[in-house]
This record gives sequence, structure tokens and C-alpha cells, in this order.
Amino acid sequence: MTCIQLVLNAQAPLAIGRSKPGGSISQSETYIPGSVIRGAIASELIRLSESENHDFSTGEDDFNALFLGENAAIFQNAYPVEYSKIQNPALTRVIPSTAATAKSNPGFIGKGAGVFDTLIDRYCARLHGQIYDPVFPDEAGGRVEPLSGFYQEIAAGQYVTPSVSTRLLTRVGINRRRATAQEKILYSIEVINETESGKNHPACFMSYLHLPDQSLCDPLVKFLDGRIIRVGGSASRGLGKVKLEAKRLKKKLNFRKRYDTFNQCVGKQWRQWNQLFAMNATINAETFKQLRFFSINLESDAILQEDWQRTMVLSPQLLQEFANIPNDSLQLEGSSCSYDYVSGWNSAWGLMKDTDLITQKGACFLYSIHSEHECDWLRALEHLENMGVGDRRTEGFGQIYVCNPFHLNTRETII
Repeated sequence: MTCIQLVLNAQAPLAIGRSKPGGSISQSETYIPGSVIRGAIASELIRLSESENHDFSTGEDDFNALFLGENAAIFQNAYPVEYSKIQNPALTRVIPSTAATAKSNPGFIGKGAGVFDTLIDRYCARLHGQIYDPVFPDEAGGRVEPLSGFYQEIAAGQYVTPSVSTRLLTRVGINRRRATAQEKILYSIEVINETESGKNHPACFMSYLHLPDQSLCDPLVKFLDGRIIRVGGSASRGLGKVKLEAKRLKKKLNFRKRYDTFNQCVGKQWRQWNQLFAMNATINAETFKQLRFFSINLESDAILQEDWQRTMVLSPQLLQEFANIPNDSLQLEGSSCSYDYVSGWNSAWGLMKDTDLITQKGACFLYSIHSEHECDWLRALEHLENMGVGDRRTEGFGQIYVCNPFHLNTRETII
């Protein structure tokens, strides 16, 4: 699969709307969803083709192959990234929901200190009949709390938190008959600032486009690179202007290395717990040696459906269906997830999109398999990491990251 790295440089405030709270303030996301990018690029192509009286109904052109075909392009979410680091092709990721930080001084401090992950230790504690209740080694009582958002690994084990700042733009309604301000119509729009906080650089977001059809890659890069488009809402009021930077990228997954390192960490943590609580262990060492483990992190919200019903858990049966592996050796060993609802506006149809139940990004799932099925699952997981899981994947939903190295940051690494 061919990949295009897409950088969006904000040239004006961005109004990336999300579900409204019911008041007079429209809230904004802190990233650009893949569905927004997909719609903006499609609108630009249609606008340029209108002058040529092009008919898209034939289904035989690049537009249909890119957006409507059986193997349509996948537009991933664009997450904030530091302006000076946009050359790194795999930079910004979602903090797993299993991450914990010191309540007294939250966030990344120094070389990764301040944040650790609990996924592996929770599993090992459960296998030994223990309750995992971590504390932070500080002078404030050791209380911890969950951490959410995005992170960048700027060096081995050293992280920073990329973010964007927002502000409110207050507007007044206009009386269409008199073309003057309408009494009692005042509203505010929350927007993403067009520059990084305290800097002169534009706010930058990075996304990836996955193209099953390699022949579309070079023409699309030529079309997108340097182009200015509008994303989000209130475009007619001057908002949403971004400049694109596109280049073809050979995305290196380093999948096998991540998988092996993850299993080494699980084995190490299990042995440490087993030394203390071997009497309470639910499986013995011989049985444990025959197991292999992998984690799946949601890098974007996912729309999952099992047996014609919406669900928020990526169950073994559902994952086997996505991977097209019929054997039943897969076991769900742990999960951490939450749900929400998503809707939107379909500009092409001029209608609201259906409201869907989503599993929120950052969700984590830990699985085990028998070693004899390892090769089959490795091939399947590498494919799923490119294609994603669930519904509406072409809009950026259901993107996953297998064996996230962030899970290797156990509590012992910060002591």
C-alpha cells in the first residue's frame, strides 16, 4: 500500500466543530478529523472540475477510484505536530488510556519520568490474584490519575506533548432583509489558533493518506503539494484556510521488532510478579511460555459492529473476522476503553450523517495467542495496521497501532 504524508499548515483560525453543548458556544476539536480532510479535498476536486463540465457519474475516473471505489483511499486524522519536527514520518500518537501520571505534577517530566503505563502490570497482577493499585514515587502521597492527549517521542524514552491553543470568536447575527445586526442574536465560535502558542510558526497538523491504487499516488501528490484549501466550518467567513505539503512516503512499520520487544517486556514483568506471588498464579511457567501477546491501540475513534449490534469492545470474535483467521486461539486478556457518539454533515448530500456509537481513540486491548498461530496473526496484524478496523475507515475511523512501545514504560522505568 502506498502512503502519502500530508502536512496541513494553518493560515487562518480553524473551526473544527464537534458536538455542541446546547448553548451559544460552538466547541472545536484540537485536531483535524480524516473525514474533514477527505471532504475538503473532494470539494476542491469537484470545484476545479465544474469549469470543465466533468461528469463523475461514469465511475471510471480517478475521483471515483479515490473516494467511491471498492478500494478507496484512507484519510487518517491529522494530529498536531511541532513545526520544527514535521520531517519525522511517524511522530504524533495518541496517549493510551492505560497511561498514568502523578496527580501532584502531571505530564512528561525529563526523560519520560512522570508518566508510566499500566497495561502489562494489570494483566500480570490479575494472573496472580492481585489488585493492581499503582502509586507514584514522589513526596505528595503517590496518587496517580489518567493522562490523555497526544505525545511525540523526540528521543528514546523521551516524550513531549504537542498541543494547540484555542480562542473564542464572538459573532453577531445579520438580519437578511435589512443587512444589519439582528437584535438578540450573539454567538461565539471556538477556533484553533493559526499559530503555535508564543511562536511565529503556523499551527501544523500531520496526516497520512493510504492509497491501495499506486497509480494515483504521484498525480495526487502533485495536485495537493502547495495547494491552499478550506477545512472545517465557517469557511465563508474567512476561517479554515490551510496550506498543504504532500510527499510520497514509504512507511516503515518495524512491526516484527515491536512485537518481539513487547513480548519480552510481558515475559519480564510476569516473572517478576511470579517471584512474589507464585502461590496465587493461575497459570504455570510452562503454559505461559507457549503464549504470545500483542496489544492494539486505537489511534482514532472506531465504529464497531458485532452481530448487527453496535459495540465498544474489539472482541476476539470481531478481531478474528477482521483478520480473516478462523481459529479460536485468540483470547482477550485486558481492555481499557470508553464510548461516545459521533455525527456530522454530508456536504455532498446536504444531509446530516447517521449518529454512530464510537470507541474513543486511546482505547487499549491486550490479546494472547498460542505460539503455533503466531505467523498467521503477524501477517494479519500488519495488514490491519494499514487498513484499520470497523466502519467508515476511509474517513479515518478505526486506525490502530499494534504493540505500542509506550506500554514498555512500566512503573519501574521511572523509579
